[in-house]
Amino acid sequence: MPAGDPFTKSERFALDDAIRKAEQQSRLEFSVFVGNAEGDPRAFATSLHNSLVVPARSILIMLDPTRRVLEVVTGGFVRRTLSDAEVELAVLAMQSELAEGEIVTGLLRGIHLLAEHARAPETLHAGPEQPQQS
Repeated sequence: MPAGDPFTKSERFALDDAIRKAEQQSRLEFSVFVGNAEGDPRAFATSLHNSLVVPARSILIMLDPTRRVLEVVTGGFVRRTLSDAEVELAVLAMQSELAEGEIVTGLLRGIHLLAEHARAPETLHAGPEQPQQS
């Protein structure tokens, strides 16, 4: 493991793969930051989120393992399909894994849950009614 990198090569691959699948499933952007939060963790996470390419369509998971802080920041567009309650459920699921020392498993679980809940509901397109032929 390189100095400063908390993940092995296979763990990084698993996280990258989960993010890619989450983005395909939800059509949103996912970012994960694991490291030391500077100052107030929520403000730091919000600052990271705001620096993303498309913050309105982004979900940021920020984990500071040293301070044992987990923050999830969602953009305005994301909040149309992902409620605060659904984010809280994902955070609780991640926290239960993190409490066991399972950082990667917790992040994977959170990414999956957020993507599942953020997925826009399928709509059936009903075009203009066609006259029935007799």
